[in-house]
Amino acid sequence: MLIELESVTKIYNQGRPNEVRALDAIDLRIGAETMVCLRGASGSGKSTLLSIIGCIFPPTSGRAAIAGRKLSRLPDRFLTLHRRRTIGFIFQRFNLLPELTVLDNITLPLLPLGVGPADRRARARELMERFGIIHRENFRAAQVSGGELQRVAIARALINDPPIILADEPTAHLDSRLSHVFMDLMAELRAAGKTIVITSHDPLVTEHPAIERIIDIRDGRIHAA
Repeated sequence: MLIELESVTKIYNQGRPNEVRALDAIDLRIGAETMVCLRGASGSGKSTLLSIIGCIFPPTSGRAAIAGRKLSRLPDRFLTLHRRRTIGFIFQRFNLLPELTVLDNITLPLLPLGVGPADRRARARELMERFGIIHRENFRAAQVSGGELQRVAIARALINDPPIILADEPTAHLDSRLSHVFMDLMAELRAAGKTIVITSHDPLVTEHPAIERIIDIRDGRIHAA
């Protein structure tokens, strides 16, 4: 299994008056080359679950193994390195830097890994060709359309060729046309061998034929998987 969670609990502000139990005894297994959706209302715990899968932080208790590495045994700097090599993130609002060019936004995740300029550019240009944005290479992110920004964000998530792609409410700020385009691109990536986990309650996502499994989360617990 590429993603394995056993009795995973996440508590924020533990031992304080404002303690919050965001996840409670989560058991979850996700195999390679699949696309699943974490579905739940705001505050259900789905974004916290995605953050644990994404190696942003380890669980408070329980066991989480992502791509063969146990998160609780990794010091922070190794957790960060594992995340950079294993996970590609597609954020709800893209999280692109508007003053940087499309090329520089895409290659940004490679900088901490010490990849040289020529290699960075070659990888980025291959992805820009693939997603039809090569003509925007030297445009600032602030100068391109919403649909193009979406492709830039996907290219950035893929620049390390990670086995796992995570998308947090990716269609929340897109119209129905762009939402369909996004999901079709995700289906192509899954067919190419990626494992994709999406958080959403958007029917355009949950009812897409490429979604193989829906995991319902309420009050920090899985209610269907």
